[in-house]
Amino acid sequence: MINYSKDAQHIVTLTIDMPGLSVNTMNASFRSALAAAVAQLERDKDQISGVILTSGKDSFFAGGDLRELIRIRPEDAQSCLDMVERSKAILRRLEKLGKPVVAAINGSALGGGLELALACHYRIALNQARSKIGFPEVTLGLLPGAGGVVRTVRLLGLQEAMPYLLEGKQVSPAAALEAGLIHALANNQADMLQQAAIWILANPQAKQVWDKDDYKLPGGATNSPKLLPMIMVAPAILREKTRGNYPAPEAILAAMVEGAQVNIDNALKIEGRYFTQLATGQIAKNMTGTLFFQMQEISSGKSRPQDIPKSSVKKLGVIGAGMMGAGIANVSAARGIATVLKDQTLEKAEQGKASVAQILNKKVTQGRLSTEKAEAQLALIQASGQASDFAGCDLIIEAVFENRELKASVNQEAESYLPDNGVMASNTSTLPISGLAKAVNHPERFIGLHFFSPVDKMQLVEIIKGRQTDAATLARAYDYVLQIGKTPIVVNDARGFFTSRVFASFVNEGLSMLAEGLPAALIENAALSVGMPVGPLAVQDEVSLSLSRHVTEQTRADMQAEGLSWKEPASTAVINVMLDQHQRAGKAAGAGFYEYPAEAGIHGSKKYLWPELGKLFGKAGFTLPYADLRDRFLYIQSIETMRCMQEGTLESSRDANIGSIFGIGFPAWTGGAVQFVNHVGVEQFARRAAELQANYGERFALPDRYLEFAKDSRQY
Repeated sequence: MINYSKDAQHIVTLTIDMPGLSVNTMNASFRSALAAAVAQLERDKDQISGVILTSGKDSFFAGGDLRELIRIRPEDAQSCLDMVERSKAILRRLEKLGKPVVAAINGSALGGGLELALACHYRIALNQARSKIGFPEVTLGLLPGAGGVVRTVRLLGLQEAMPYLLEGKQVSPAAALEAGLIHALANNQADMLQQAAIWILANPQAKQVWDKDDYKLPGGATNSPKLLPMIMVAPAILREKTRGNYPAPEAILAAMVEGAQVNIDNALKIEGRYFTQLATGQIAKNMTGTLFFQMQEISSGKSRPQDIPKSSVKKLGVIGAGMMGAGIANVSAARGIATVLKDQTLEKAEQGKASVAQILNKKVTQGRLSTEKAEAQLALIQASGQASDFAGCDLIIEAVFENRELKASVNQEAESYLPDNGVMASNTSTLPISGLAKAVNHPERFIGLHFFSPVDKMQLVEIIKGRQTDAATLARAYDYVLQIGKTPIVVNDARGFFTSRVFASFVNEGLSMLAEGLPAALIENAALSVGMPVGPLAVQDEVSLSLSRHVTEQTRADMQAEGLSWKEPASTAVINVMLDQHQRAGKAAGAGFYEYPAEAGIHGSKKYLWPELGKLFGKAGFTLPYADLRDRFLYIQSIETMRCMQEGTLESSRDANIGSIFGIGFPAWTGGAVQFVNHVGVEQFARRAAELQANYGERFALPDRYLEFAKDSRQY
């Protein structure tokens, strides 16, 4: 509902408070309520001096109703466009009321909330750092469809509007004031409403700047000498970033530029058509389903045992002060957790703490962190060479080299200092947790916490349950991951777990292509073209060929010891040639599939593919359909993910989709490795997988239950 009240100064306050919802959203009920409120304003126009638009919730307005949007089908295009046009017509009537309208923004205003505020003549926001103002639509495959593109461009200009519209930039109220998105800040609710009333009475003839006769687009028109060169190259720059896989940024740019060349009413029509095109498309459904709905499920603890009370870590222990251990200490201290960072010697532990100090100093220099906060965060980290300093820790995370004996030794030593309900965790990326748990006295309180590098930037943490890990330990680990602001997924113990196993399938597919005789550059570009962040050969260099061989040898030995069959992957032969014949172990060694020049030369100072790869592995005249290369990279990861589900390593599609996007860089436009089946269509996916299986091997065989997994992933 929208509460309509008028005070002694004839100022009407519209308070949006949609019943049954924790936040206000732009759903059918809201649109109907707003239409009724605007109609009443038009009837009462001669008896009012102005309008204040505010919210009865803790936040101002959360945006469009994504449950409503995700159900829109291609055949619903006309009704979608009609709905969008009606919504924009209501906001247009509000801003052309002939009376001053002020948005009193009492919290976050995102997406449709900011669009609503932009339709007001003046905007005041509560000055609270936790509030966010911006347009997240592009991150969900959509664009602001209620005038957000048009009004932001007319308010800020084309170039200044780009970060907010094309990148989904969200800012605090103070930053929004500096950018020109809002006009004033208030200290509290009363101050905000008082400021609004004062402005209304002082500006009885208020108009939007774009409705004034002398209006000119800030920053220059689209054909101005300043902007024209930028506009001409912008589509090419955007295509280089999106690789043509993300239609939303391209649609937003088109709506921005085309809309800037016509009057506002025609610009709004252009925006509405582009919005409808995106809303009826599959990619927006993929991204919204996974990055919003499934992410919400994870954040709310859907993968966590439900009957265990919430907990928090007060004191953390980290074993190993290398890059991973120091990173874990850093992100934990950033959330106020006292952390003991231990290594073999105090000197090595101090080196780890010093690496944290470097990261914090860089943030201070960039203005992203105050000196006081950096010092306080660093002070929470205690460098140590003594396991006894772990006394009082709720959780201890081991982050040493991938060696069973070493991990067993340090875990045994540390466990003795844990309290009765304390949790012991390993940051291993490949070694089975159940095997590592044999070295401790309480395997039920042992769990895997697989962080990704660099820890301060990578959002995902893979929680691995051992065969004896109990529910309370899983719950405490899950709560800790949320406590440090990361995204947890839960997997059951298995060789390679989920992310390492699927990521290996991507890298191995690239190395298999190289072994088949395809040019290295073609392989790398095919991976990039589907949206993988890095090519498989570049990834292999980062991981190091030596480590990959070590993991393969360990896996082979383990499987043979268990009496399981082992088939040597094609990647083994390639790695053996690179290591044994050419001593090229990867980036850290200065030479791998790529060259890493120390100084600028004919290639500049950037890495480039080793020219000898063609002579070593290439076959003259050999090629394959480019579509096959692209599909092999996507299908192998999707099929391997579904195998993980069939084998019980994964228990839900949400963990599969979120883990694949944030853990291994599976393209977000697909909605994740399981949702990709729905993107293609289950029947078409099966046909294509059969073709790849016939042409390239049994690894492309579909799991029996793939239809069930696809259904589990579908949100609409």
